[in-house]
Amino acid sequence: MAQFFQVHPDNPQPRLLKQAAQLLAKGGIAAVPTDSSYALVCQLDDKAAADALRRIRGVDDKHHLTLLCRDLSELSAYARVDNKQFRLLKAATPGPYTFILEASKEVPRRLSHPARKTIGLRVPEHKTLQALLDLHGAPLLATTLIPIGATVPLNDANEIRDVMEHELAAIVDAGACHQEPSTVIDLTAMGEGGEPVVTRVGRGDLAALGLQA
Repeated sequence: MAQFFQVHPDNPQPRLLKQAAQLLAKGGIAAVPTDSSYALVCQLDDKAAADALRRIRGVDDKHHLTLLCRDLSELSAYARVDNKQFRLLKAATPGPYTFILEASKEVPRRLSHPARKTIGLRVPEHKTLQALLDLHGAPLLATTLIPIGATVPLNDANEIRDVMEHELAAIVDAGACHQEPSTVIDLTAMGEGGEPVVTRVGRGDLAALGLQA
């Protein structure tokens, strides 16, 4: 049964987020708000939690999971980033964009794409999620909260509780999110002189980055 934490959207209470962080540290799965839609998250170095995350979401190991990072410096520790890629990342973070990059050795091999050795990475702008990441002290492994059989993400914490409270350890309610996933941009080709490839158009504005679908 999930614990439900209702926090202020602009000034989230550290006491409540600390409790949510403790549940994550124990291997729990949490539903958290982002600056796009709600996401399912767990700690990075827990195989059982990552397997549960994929099961709840209904995806296999070929589906890119995402590391939610506190800032660009932390992101750069988990991906191989050249200067050209870094400039685009700097222009887009924090924000509702997910980037596909070659995973560094800091990422457990079981979490990267089995064929491409890539991983999704994101620096969110949402105040509650940033505060939770600070308390957790490390990136969180994440995937968009789209229930099995659905096509759009859930954006209301009470609806999430109705649908999956028995599968989660925590639900963090900071009010409704946008009901749109992040924009996903594959940057791996840039490392070989190619161009970014937009693989999903979501809330992140492509024009702001000089890109188009």
